[in-house]
Order: sequence, then structure tokens, then C-alpha cells
Amino acid sequence: MTKTSKRTKELSELIDPDNDYSVGEAVDLVKRSSTAKFDETVELHIKTALDGQNQDQQLRGTISLPHGTGRVVKVAVFAEGEAATLAREAGADHVGGDELVASVRDGMLDFNVAIAQRELMGKVGSLGRVLGPRGLMPNPRTNTVLSGEDIPKAIAEVKAGRIDFRLDRNNGVHAVIGKASFEGTALEENLRALISEMERNRPRGAKGELIRGASISSTMGRGVRLDLQDLKDTA
Repeated sequence: MTKTSKRTKELSELIDPDNDYSVGEAVDLVKRSSTAKFDETVELHIKTALDGQNQDQQLRGTISLPHGTGRVVKVAVFAEGEAATLAREAGADHVGGDELVASVRDGMLDFNVAIAQRELMGKVGSLGRVLGPRGLMPNPRTNTVLSGEDIPKAIAEVKAGRIDFRLDRNNGVHAVIGKASFEGTALEENLRALISEMERNRPRGAKGELIRGASISSTMGRGVRLDLQDLKDTA
């Protein structure tokens, strides 16, 4: 017989897996159950009613969370000339043209976000098989393919807590909304801002309710189901 750990037992008593909680209640439960020795990341998990097989039901966008993510974000910028200088001055962690393309092709993936100077997308496009599956491919729709003078602003926004969200192969959306150490109101405001932005980016082919199910969880914690009516009120 498998022995149930003390922490697992405590979580099962604290969180009812069959209950739907308001956003405020769910955030409180996630914070109370985040007892690891490190500052756990809090994520929102959405099950949508979309069918990603249809082009008119694709969901993708970006948002600068009101309170950031609490994460240290490393940025790679594919740029040359003056654009590369601006990127370095703005705090990019990796900057380069052909040499950075080659480095990434060889396996260098020490970054969370990739931004490309518009003129270099012909070269960056060759990294599709490397960056695409990891959600790192620069794309105009996520404001990561830019003219040189716009790159510094994008770097600042990403470092401050801008995130990308997109539909995955299972028609879900998963996004970081902060850290367990955040105030409950900050996590709630980040979550509601993300839901509102998802609704604002509703695909033209979407019919009826966009969200079928939702939960939040911390890195080591149990998922807490959200009351869909509360999310609908947010939207």
C-alpha cells in the first residue's frame, strides 16, 4: 500500500477537487498550499471550447500583467548594426545576427523570449524547428518582430512582465500569473487581466463560451478549480 505523505493529506483536506472556487478563494488556497522552500510560480490553466485545427479558431496574444510575473526573464535579440546596439543598451541577454542564429541552431537556448529585427526574419525563419516547438519563435502577432527603434521598448516590457499566450495542441492555454509570494490581490488582478485579454482576442470562429474549464496551481501545489461564472463576470 502506498503511504500518503503528510503534505498530500493536508492538501486534500484544504482543497476539494470537485469544488469550483471564486478567483479570490482559489488564489487564497493556492497561496496557503504553497509551502515549498522556494517561491513557487503560480500558473493559470484554461480549457477552451476552441478547435485549433480550424484556422479561424486560433487564439494567440500578449499582455503586460499589471503586477508582472516575478520571474527573471532572459531575452535573446536577433539584430545587427544600430538595432543590436540599442538591444544591448536595453538589457538584452543575448544579441547578434548570423552568429546568434548559428548558436541557437547548435543548441543555445538560454533565454525565455526571442525578439527579431524585422530585416533578419529571413535568417531567423530557419530556426523554426528549434524555436517553434518551444513557443519561442518571433512573430509579429506577439510583438516580437520589430523595427530596430522599437526593440528597446519590447525588451523593457518583457523584462517587466509581458507574457505571450497561445492555444496548445490540446486546445488549452497555460500562463504564468505570478509568484506565491505575491499579495492575493495582485495575483487576482493578473489573472483577471489575462482572462479579459483572451476574450479581447477571441477568434472570429469562436462560438458560445470561450472557456470550458479553468484552474490555478503553484509549482508544487494541487490545482484549484475556478468558478466559470466568476470568470465570465471578469470578461
